[in-house]
Amino acid sequence: MSTLIKLRKGLNIKLAGKAEKILLPEAPVTRYGVRFADFPGLVARLEVQEGDKVMAGSVLFHDKMFPEIKYVSPVSGVVREVLRGEKRVLTEVIIDLDGTGRIDFGAADPLRLSRGEVTEKLLKSGLWPVLRQRPYHIVARPSETPRDIFISAFDTAPLAPDLDFIMANTHGGFLQTGINVLSRLTDGKVHISQESEGTRVAEMKNLQNVEFHRFSGPHPAGNVGVQIHHIAPVSKGEVVWTLDLQDVVAIGRLFSTGFHDREKIIALAGPGAQHRKYHRIRPGASVESILKGNLGEGNMRIISGNVLTGKKISQEGSFGFYDNMVTVIPEGDYHEFFGWATPGLTKFSYWRTFLSKLLPGREFQVDTNMHGGHRAFVVSGHYENVLPMDIYPVHLLKAILAGDIELMENLGIYEVAEEDFALCEYIDPSKTEIQEIIRSGISLMIKEMN
Repeated sequence: MSTLIKLRKGLNIKLAGKAEKILLPEAPVTRYGVRFADFPGLVARLEVQEGDKVMAGSVLFHDKMFPEIKYVSPVSGVVREVLRGEKRVLTEVIIDLDGTGRIDFGAADPLRLSRGEVTEKLLKSGLWPVLRQRPYHIVARPSETPRDIFISAFDTAPLAPDLDFIMANTHGGFLQTGINVLSRLTDGKVHISQESEGTRVAEMKNLQNVEFHRFSGPHPAGNVGVQIHHIAPVSKGEVVWTLDLQDVVAIGRLFSTGFHDREKIIALAGPGAQHRKYHRIRPGASVESILKGNLGEGNMRIISGNVLTGKKISQEGSFGFYDNMVTVIPEGDYHEFFGWATPGLTKFSYWRTFLSKLLPGREFQVDTNMHGGHRAFVVSGHYENVLPMDIYPVHLLKAILAGDIELMENLGIYEVAEEDFALCEYIDPSKTEIQEIIRSGISLMIKEMN
């Protein structure tokens, strides 16, 4: 029996609008997009032009710094448009679905392959980017061998999907094969972290070549970075890899069938969505198909991901490469006169300023209103209460702002990612963009180390 790790620091944000455990058939989607912003640190070089025909698994672009890392089309179709932003920076490749052609990369038993052969198949198929590394929370480097590989089998973010429900409805037989692939990539262990009561899915219970861990506590207990910190922290000079549980299935599917297929089950959630259910979808798919007829009245914000770490997209926007949900909440485009002086029975807050603190079981309707503007960066001493890691968050943030590389190293920059600081940003009375600061610090470390 795995040991239970109890976390007391953190915060569960009780939002209304969780998805019902009903799985709908895959909705018809004709537009797909691969966003460059999903891959921090990527220096992309295009391998297609507008009008080119591609198949599922065809290379769209590669990393200029690591050309062996390929980023491929999720479907068969035609490259409709290559979008660029300021200074002509690449932002997205848009593909119109046209046909069902896909590249066969060949099935193989991973336990009969060498590490090099497993790596080559993942690179050629375009599935390699599902592997991310700590430090830096970027796509893993094929030349490095990870000390361990970590997978989180539960999610504690607001309105997060139930991964047990997802795995129970995922086409079986591929999960163990995916684990076998990962076991060939590391000389250490493959770790899977579960909620305190474990999993309800038989296939998960019977997995081999893994080490299980159980966690209890509020968000961010489900963050893989927090789990790494409490199982086997990352020291300077060490590298560990992480990936999503559904991507383990995608890897197993590749080695079992020979095809690149990242079909995922995601949740549509949030108070701004009328019919909140689970959907089958492929990363890059336009969310228009699942939002049609589902939006409430008024101005809504569509988020690919959860409300703490997701990215704002349009109603026709592309679903993120690493995301597992779409959240819809009302825009807070209004001014609230003397809002701080109201009783606040319908408002959720970390701070003990509203009477809602007397209603611990209540769920709250939220919007995007920040309830105030940016202020000076004030040291409140509360970040530590929502970050269950042995890290001094304010000191690390100040070291990043000062550009002090050595101090950043000493304060734990190798262990963290933006998502680990999302709650610090949420409760921050100064309205500081803390996740952006963390990413800027990580980018500075990468620049200095290259």
